[in-house]
Amino acid sequence: MFDEVAEVQALLTKAGQGDEDAVNQLFSRYRSRLKKMVRLRMNRRLAGRVDDSDVLQDAFLEISKHLDEYIANPPLPFFLWLRKITGQQLIMTHRQHLGARMRDAGREVSIHRGALPSASTASLAAQLLGKLTSPSQAAMKAEMQIRLQEALNSMGELDREVLVKRHFEHLTNTEVAQELGIQESAASKRYLRALERLQEILVDMRLISNE
Repeated sequence: MFDEVAEVQALLTKAGQGDEDAVNQLFSRYRSRLKKMVRLRMNRRLAGRVDDSDVLQDAFLEISKHLDEYIANPPLPFFLWLRKITGQQLIMTHRQHLGARMRDAGREVSIHRGALPSASTASLAAQLLGKLTSPSQAAMKAEMQIRLQEALNSMGELDREVLVKRHFEHLTNTEVAQELGIQESAASKRYLRALERLQEILVDMRLISNE
């Protein structure tokens, strides 16, 4: 972890000196994590109309434009700042293509704090079913997804958002706490509680064993 922080700081120093390759390396370093966030949080109505790479490209342009400001006065750890900028670009994409229909996009995970669009329970359910169902269960998949979405909607909103960040996007507990503006101990407790609830849901649907 220390090596990563030192490497990022060294790249930020070079970027501040006008090294464009360092800027590219900084973004490339976290591209896969940002791409996963965009895929999870992009509204499903945009499927086939908007490519996640386009959102990332727009984010890269904004990051390049404001990087000197960040280096002079960092408001957040670097990766969380990248997530914030990328989230803002995703919000703009939603507004551009969906407009007022964003209000009717369905029940979604609340973002609470931070510039990130919601992750739909449809996206979460699809990811879970993709990992847990077998080919023989394919015919039941649509019904199972609806049941799983309803179960996910029954979870507390903040617990569900912590689950999204930790379990699906693989943020650290520290990163989750910083993004949501809560104590690390609170973030950890909510994650454990959300995992227990998710396990109960999956056992009840016979997608996993309780052994």
